[in-house]
Amino acid sequence: MILLKQKSDILGSLASTLCLVHCIATPLLFLAQASATTLSSGPPTWWKSLDYLFLIISFAAIFWTTKTTTINWLKPLMWISYFVLSAIIINEKLELFPIPEVAIYVPTVALVILHLYNRKYCKCATDNCCVNEG
Repeated sequence: MILLKQKSDILGSLASTLCLVHCIATPLLFLAQASATTLSSGPPTWWKSLDYLFLIISFAAIFWTTKTTTINWLKPLMWISYFVLSAIIINEKLELFPIPEVAIYVPTVALVILHLYNRKYCKCATDNCCVNEG
C-alpha cells in the first residue's frame, strides 16, 4: 500500500497507457480473429474483463494522486477523466448509446498526460505529498 501511495503517478500513467494499448488492440485483434475463423463471436472474456481491471487500478492511482498532489486544478480533471472513461466503458458493455470507438481515447490519453504532468511538476514542502517518494 505504501508503494501505491508513493508511486501512484507511475502506476496511473502505466495503467492508462496499457488501457490505451488494450483499446487500440481490441478492434485489430477482433478483425484478425474474424478473418481467421468465423466460429467465435468476439474477443475472449478474459480480454474484455481487462477493462474492469484497468478501471480498478486507475481508481486507486487517481485516489492516491489526488490525495497527495499540490496542484489543485489537477484533481477535478483526473476525476472527470476517470468518470468519463468509466461511463464510456460501461456504455460499451451495456450498449446503451452509440458512441464512436475513438471517444475512449480522449479520457485515457488525458489520464496519462495528467499523471505525467503531476509527476513532473508537483512540488511541496511537507512529507505528505507527491515529491516524498523515499
